[in-house]
Amino acid sequence: MADLHATVVGAGLAGCEAAWQLALQGVHVTLFEMKPEKMSPAHHSPLFAELVCSNSLRSDRLTNAVGLLKEEMRLCHSLIMAAADAARVPAGGALAVDRDTFSGYITNALKEHPLVTIQSREVTDIPDGPVIIATGPLTSDALSDTIATLPGLSTLNFYDAAAPIVTVDSLNMERVFRQSRYGRGDDYLNCPMNEAEYNAFVDALLEAETAEIHGFEESKVFEGCMPVESMARRGRMVLAFGPMKPVGLVDPRTGKEAFAVVQLRQDNTTGSLYNLVGFQTRLKWPEQKRVFGMIPGLDNAEYARYGVMHRNTFLHSPGFLNAHFEMISRPQCYFAGQMTGVEGYVESAASGLVCGLSLGRDLRGLGTVELPGITALGAMGRYVSTPNKHFQPMNCAFGLIDSLVVDKQHKKIRNKQERYTVISERSLAYMRDWCRDVYGDEASC
Repeated sequence: MADLHATVVGAGLAGCEAAWQLALQGVHVTLFEMKPEKMSPAHHSPLFAELVCSNSLRSDRLTNAVGLLKEEMRLCHSLIMAAADAARVPAGGALAVDRDTFSGYITNALKEHPLVTIQSREVTDIPDGPVIIATGPLTSDALSDTIATLPGLSTLNFYDAAAPIVTVDSLNMERVFRQSRYGRGDDYLNCPMNEAEYNAFVDALLEAETAEIHGFEESKVFEGCMPVESMARRGRMVLAFGPMKPVGLVDPRTGKEAFAVVQLRQDNTTGSLYNLVGFQTRLKWPEQKRVFGMIPGLDNAEYARYGVMHRNTFLHSPGFLNAHFEMISRPQCYFAGQMTGVEGYVESAASGLVCGLSLGRDLRGLGTVELPGITALGAMGRYVSTPNKHFQPMNCAFGLIDSLVVDKQHKKIRNKQERYTVISERSLAYMRDWCRDVYGDEASC
């Protein structure tokens, strides 16, 4: 067989996973990444697969759809999942990682692979030949302009925000207690508020100055990354029922749940940094220090990174991409990652996995990947390719996956957790057989 070649543009989570899947199949990959020569406003590290917002890849349980998606990816020899498992930090039932360890693992794996060639420069046009565009929601203006001219395509612009990170040594531990929700360990730090403290905090948040962002509109903020001040404007108790809900957290000093709780999650392996869970913001930096300093325990907090906000660009994928993320009007041209309308780190990497595996198989004459809707990978591809004039970015959810068959032999399972477990087991049974055929085994690497 003649040497096979493909191009991947963008070394974020999706692009790195796509390049890895191609290389696993013996395809020579040229991976273009504009960092470190050119950095977007949200990027800080020269490493590949930089986690711009949270360090959490969310739930690792099979009763959660993203937990199922992770397990399917592990069966598919995912580089992203191998890195995440190697860089894991305590986070209860979630999979959170040390950012530098995670990105370093992926960067080294690709730079050391004999079939991967790295080109550090910006790409402004879509390359000829087999290609995967994985430049993410922070695609440069030049390439965005090129993509916008593709036939039958409209783009969606949203705004995304990152939460602040503080040093653990600067926290007032007399006001903070360590505990995960519902007795699932002690991986989180918790800052409890009484009703008066909560109301004062909300008042300050509503009055605080925000950074001006060109063209910013509240309606263009994706719900999953809503700035905390935007949530507060929706109603005084929105935060108490959202990121500051106290449910499942009992303050050992009082033996009761507080009125509201701000949680902090470990952000690095050594445990020296913690991020404010759900506290994405566009407040000006001095305002972040002032207002967040009202949170019990954060009165003298030192910030390793303040919260930031940036524009995200998404494609209107239905009618433009098929179920394996290939451009309908141009075969062997794929798009991967959040720009396709999947939402979240894991979902982005998963789309890159499908792209890389599909393109590699196509180049080898084996046909593209066709996964059914009983799998999280297949359901996600179906979502982005199904006609929908109101298409919106979407996290992986059990609502996207085919329901269980209900007939005379199979009664509906009423318990939600039990039903999700059965759906996950059904998917993984299929994926193990499928991976044996595709990879020659069923083990992750």
